Amino acid sequence: MPLDQPAQAQRPRIATLSQGIRILEEKCSAKAQGLNTPEPQEQKAGSPKKTDQLFLPGLEDFMRAMPNHIARSSLFAPIARGRKIQHKNTVLVSRRDAVIKYSGEQLDESQADVWLHALHEAIRHGPLGESVTLNRAAFLRAIGRDTGSWQYKWLHRAMLELSFGMLTIEATKAGLSKLHIGRTRALHLIEGFDYDDELEAYTYRIDPRWGELFNNREFALIHWAKRLEITQGQDMAKAIQRLVATSADTEQRYSLDWLKAKLHYTSPMRKFKTALSAALKELERLEIIAGSRLELSTKGKAQASWRKVVHKRQKTSV
Repeated sequence: MPLDQPAQAQRPRIATLSQGIRILEEKCSAKAQGLNTPEPQEQKAGSPKKTDQLFLPGLEDFMRAMPNHIARSSLFAPIARGRKIQHKNTVLVSRRDAVIKYSGEQLDESQADVWLHALHEAIRHGPLGESVTLNRAAFLRAIGRDTGSWQYKWLHRAMLELSFGMLTIEATKAGLSKLHIGRTRALHLIEGFDYDDELEAYTYRIDPRWGELFNNREFALIHWAKRLEITQGQDMAKAIQRLVATSADTEQRYSLDWLKAKLHYTSPMRKFKTALSAALKELERLEIIAGSRLELSTKGKAQASWRKVVHKRQKTSV
């Protein structure tokens, strides 16, 4: 694209991902400097080799995927506005087969939406690690948000937090180390991004090492349309939807103490039970679960139980 074109001609609307990439490549060629082409020394700093495109069985356009270890953890939580804390190598709540440490601002369910969609587009685009370009207005609409000045600023803050946060993840199986990522080189939810004012688009990368966490079908398939239908303000329902999707078991039970810690709920247990019951009712309304109840386990411990609803077409997605 010639540099001496009028500004208006340089700002086409990005209708598709491929069109956005083509426009960006033309701009980069004209400027003789790519938006996201790493400097040679950055490539020599140990960046992983490009992997094959990630294929996730069952992933369709109406679904989003998240590694089970992340979906089960407290990395994303239904945090009330103004209550976020800064983590410094904090061990997150997760299952016993994973130790996840995180440094950065506590992430909420709206930021989970951003990452789910950014990850989805990266998986569809090609091998993880390649640059992906998304128009910011299209990005917001895809996650169920309006467009406008405030929303654009919110999206930019979300991208920054997802890029700043650092993780180390160690998974075990039968007591033996299965994988360890982020120990020698920081793992970020978004490896890096650029924002182009002329295109009004983000170009970002997802670290190829995330692909390791999807191995052996260890990922949750989340029904995206139903997630967007969850009543505004019911972020606890969003968090539990992700948890439900991590297991193929139809009958699911979780300790209330564990759920309360995972969801970062700091009020007394009686208030948590009320909030949890409301979230479970919301998921029942959307036919994500059925028969939810708070009860005592066979060992006399308070727990929540429900039955995951599996539709024929959707298989394991919830």
